Amino acid sequence: MALTAAHWVYLAGVLLIIGITVARKNVVIPAILATLLTAWVMTGSAITGIQAIFNASLTAASELFTIFLIIALVTALLGVLRAMKADQRMVTPFQRVMRGGWSAYAVLAVVTYLISLFFWPTPAVPLIGAILVPAAIRAGLPAIGAAMVIAIAGQGMALSSDYVMQVAPGLSATAAGTSTSAVADTALVLSLITGGVALVITGVMLRRLMRAPGDTNLEEWENTVTAAAQPVERTSRIAGVIAARLGFAKARAGTDVDAIAEPLTVVEDRVPVAAGVATGGGGGGEPPAEPLRPAGGGGGGGGTAGGDAPTSVPAGDAEEDDPRTVRLSKIFAVGVPVVFAVMVGYMALGKFTSLVPEIQGGSAAALVGGVAAVLVIVAVFALDGPTAALTTCGEHLVDGLVFAFRAMGVVLPIAGFFFLGNADFAPKILGLEDGQTTPGLLVDLVTAGEQFIPGNPLVMCFGVLLVGMATGLEGSGFSGLPLTGSLSGAIGPTVGMDPATLAAVGQMGSVWAGGGVLVAWSSVLVVAGVTRVPVIELARKCFVPVVAGLVISTLFAALLL
Repeated sequence: MALTAAHWVYLAGVLLIIGITVARKNVVIPAILATLLTAWVMTGSAITGIQAIFNASLTAASELFTIFLIIALVTALLGVLRAMKADQRMVTPFQRVMRGGWSAYAVLAVVTYLISLFFWPTPAVPLIGAILVPAAIRAGLPAIGAAMVIAIAGQGMALSSDYVMQVAPGLSATAAGTSTSAVADTALVLSLITGGVALVITGVMLRRLMRAPGDTNLEEWENTVTAAAQPVERTSRIAGVIAARLGFAKARAGTDVDAIAEPLTVVEDRVPVAAGVATGGGGGGEPPAEPLRPAGGGGGGGGTAGGDAPTSVPAGDAEEDDPRTVRLSKIFAVGVPVVFAVMVGYMALGKFTSLVPEIQGGSAAALVGGVAAVLVIVAVFALDGPTAALTTCGEHLVDGLVFAFRAMGVVLPIAGFFFLGNADFAPKILGLEDGQTTPGLLVDLVTAGEQFIPGNPLVMCFGVLLVGMATGLEGSGFSGLPLTGSLSGAIGPTVGMDPATLAAVGQMGSVWAGGGVLVAWSSVLVVAGVTRVPVIELARKCFVPVVAGLVISTLFAALLL
């Protein structure tokens, strides 16, 4: 079809967003303006263009809310575990394997890849985030490093081949007119090459950020999150910690320190809040290496009942001496990993046997979120008692939701713009009635550019790769596979290349870009959420390693396959 003015306006918006992202600036305003102009040109109505700004973000929110909810529930679980200090006990067994940052890096890569290969990354990442990420942080791996290795191994390597479930190879092969097994085998090789190169480059990037193992690493990581999510409560807690320490000094030494404690009432006006995931999520800047944090390292999710009192005393005093809290800490440090392990075993039974129904995709993510919610309820009832738990459970869940939207909400208007280019979502964004359709702007642009790809096999491979990456810009790694598969089946024989190889190359581009590594409005949100890093910063950091890996794997496909 002929390109219209709406296509060119949309293309200009895509290029503008990419350019501003590369320049390390916030792209929310450009995305909103591009949405307005594109919708205006598509419909000829400025009012519809203004309405599309809201509808696009609303559509993106409805599509991504599953990810937001998983982040919120896992954050709530970690909050209540932190309140009873079970989080530090839980990571203790992994210290034998994760003796340093590099061993933690390797363990995260292997475990993430294997679990994601069988169950897909979205349900796998929260499991890893709840158990292995705290252990890796304690071992000295920086949070951004944990996020990068999880994204590359899970959303990248495992999902781009999809070798076990073979949904992606099936889509590519059907469109290309070739066998699923041929595409799957080639995609597995290319995914391993891409991921291997990306992990090596990522390791080089992280070599100066590795830290010595220690509990302070874990405490700083947790308290930086609290600072980002609730700055006012955090500074209040600092005042409470200092006042409590003065109180202990008074009790032990018999000294009147009330006069000293009075000035603490104005400490909120003077204590700077450390930058965290919320402030960095929109346009750059990593969390500081040494964030300002309250002493003690405990706390239950930022000001919850049952968390304030324990955190107001120095570590090793009242809370550590409370036999009941210590007992609960030990029980949940063992119980939470066991519950998640049982859940993984149940999913494995469904995958490899007929004893239980198979659970995958969205159902697996729902199971992870539901289990996390149940664990939160059990933990708060055990820690705070039946009466207080009715309040503290809600507070932990609210803390999780606040964190999820503070850290990830900035991507909604960006995702909304790219959804506008998808024929499945555009009618809803434009407020059209049922049955009315709109062109798929992004697919039309990619299709129009096919004719400019030369017939050289090497150039053809890179052309299909770029087509795949372009279709992945909308944040769905699988939606572009029919296009790349069809293109591979049509032009592969004309240049003497196996359509299965070309389809696998296009699959690499589409899934690595849109499946959750290179664009911040994809499932990489889950990775950023569980590791407490800015999602746009994570996508930006992954760009060079992943693109380098894609270039190497595409060269391998063009020259050796």
